[in-house]
Amino acid sequence: MKKFLTVAAIGALVAVAGCSGKGENAGGTAKREAGNWKTDVKLVKFEVPGMAPEMKTQMTQMMEGASGMDQCLTQEQVDKEDVAAELAKGGGECKWSKKEVGGGKIDVAGTCMQNGQTVDMAMTGTMAAKKTDVTITTKGKVPTGGDMEMVMQMTQTHTGPCKAATTT
Repeated sequence: MKKFLTVAAIGALVAVAGCSGKGENAGGTAKREAGNWKTDVKLVKFEVPGMAPEMKTQMTQMMEGASGMDQCLTQEQVDKEDVAAELAKGGGECKWSKKEVGGGKIDVAGTCMQNGQTVDMAMTGTMAAKKTDVTITTKGKVPTGGDMEMVMQMTQTHTGPCKAATTT
């Protein structure tokens, strides 16, 4: 069960890394604005049959541990971002049934396979050059039986110029 949850968590985070915080440029490809970005993560729903309460607490803390993190994106990094390429990479082997990214919106869904486990993922939300609000839903079967569902809301906000300590 721990391996399944790790796959689900990594899949969600990899997928978000590929499509979060973007705005629109003239070509319709989503782009973030260079500068400092603050990330907030909220675990909206986390249901896993048979999971020990302490393990659920650990997973909740791990997911929400990303809240308040700052990341500096240089103009060079922004120029190299490619949402379509990131979605194509996915977290493991992903097949996207829906990849609608544009017009200030994101609506992506698909199935990822990693370490022999299948996870259905969906991401919906809004994107702008200075703010993104995306909800990620991850569903799948747990090896011990039953269905797992995790819903996470990730908000990223452009907070201004890069801070010296966050430059990557």
